[in-house]
Amino acid sequence: MKVKKFLGQHFLFDPSILKKIIETANLDKEDTVVEIGAGHGNLTTLLAEVSKRVIAIEFDKKLYDILLEKSSTYGNIEPVHCDAMKFPYESIGIFKVVANIPYYITTPLLFRLLKARKKIKTITLTLQKEVAERLVAHPGIKDYGLLSITAQYYSQPQIRFIIPAGAFRPIPRVDSAVVHITILEEPRINVSDEKLFFRIIKTCFSQRRKTILNNLRNLDSDMKGILLRLGIQPNVRAETLSIEDFGKICDALIQKKKGVL
Repeated sequence: MKVKKFLGQHFLFDPSILKKIIETANLDKEDTVVEIGAGHGNLTTLLAEVSKRVIAIEFDKKLYDILLEKSSTYGNIEPVHCDAMKFPYESIGIFKVVANIPYYITTPLLFRLLKARKKIKTITLTLQKEVAERLVAHPGIKDYGLLSITAQYYSQPQIRFIIPAGAFRPIPRVDSAVVHITILEEPRINVSDEKLFFRIIKTCFSQRRKTILNNLRNLDSDMKGILLRLGIQPNVRAETLSIEDFGKICDALIQKKKGVL
């Protein structure tokens, strides 16, 4: 079957790696699993053997037809032909995600899943190693940014193991990593205004080479004073600040607006 490169298709066939992904997902017979990018169904059938229900999403119509045939003998596999970005995750109850995410939608799909986080227990993803490193990055590391903070604000991401490029067909240009993400019951920190919190972060990382003060000075006429009172040097860059630091900036701006600060 001809691979559609524009869909970022890279397939895993090695049974030992597929089983390792299953083990990482930590599934049981009561779990509903959403598999994104089911492909030929090699992982799908393994998921069906260890869980209660598998919703297997596949966008490619030819692969979907293969998936239909392969899953026909399983009573708990529900093949779905649709765009994973448009799937109504919020409508299917509590579930776990297992996915080999197409490279070209990795980041937007991660944000989409985090938006549906109240319905999700865990997310086990096979994705580009560089994206995995961004997910778990901490302040002071070049990979640290908006994706790192968003993921770590709502969840606990961990890189479990690396899959070399040669394990896929066709072979991609980069290695991949399997990441296990546990959704937190509550966000990692409490902030007064999540919308403002993420606006601050997006503003700071949209121009990474600028200092915090230069990025945020339009939010308040006394931005320098606010930062200094928080113990944050105005001339540092966004990548040096922790989630807690961004939370403090957000709350300080809220307090200033209310006349408390």
